[in-house]
Amino acid sequence: MIEGESLLKLKLVLTILVLSISLSCTKQKSEANSPAPSQPGVSQTRHSVDVVKVSSSETEIKRDQTADALVQLNIEKGYHVNANPPTFPYLKATELTLAQSPGVTVSFIVYPNPLTKSFPFAEKALAVYEGTTTIKVKLKAEKTANPGRQSLSGKLLVQACDDQVCYAPGTLDVTIPLSIK
Repeated sequence: MIEGESLLKLKLVLTILVLSISLSCTKQKSEANSPAPSQPGVSQTRHSVDVVKVSSSETEIKRDQTADALVQLNIEKGYHVNANPPTFPYLKATELTLAQSPGVTVSFIVYPNPLTKSFPFAEKALAVYEGTTTIKVKLKAEKTANPGRQSLSGKLLVQACDDQVCYAPGTLDVTIPLSIK
């Protein structure tokens, strides 16, 4: 007889297997029915980066102080992305990474509170983001930071899904304009 923790592990493995087979079948069916790329005006398969747009307005920060930069995600209606952290370890979390910038450090990144929604393909409700949501980045300008305008660049990893299928993860470029005083 299978005990509690072993049963949970078995259920997780079976869920992953079923999702893998389901996604594979959906992809094969989609590819088989999709029109040739040379047909103008005909809709093609969607990608994660097609349904998520990212933006950030200028953040003013004084030397030797902190400020919050806001990175806004606009997720097309009918789609969602996995929250950070995701509900299950095998799901791709929405994740922001930022490059080093002279005189400015990233103290930490705060992901928004997720929505909890049920989907036909998951036996448990999932933590997701939909519509417009904002990631907060806590920045610190060093005493030695040069005053003026500069940009903090980075990448946003997203995996978009609709109510039936998830698309391949994609990476969006992020630029946070800074005004250092």
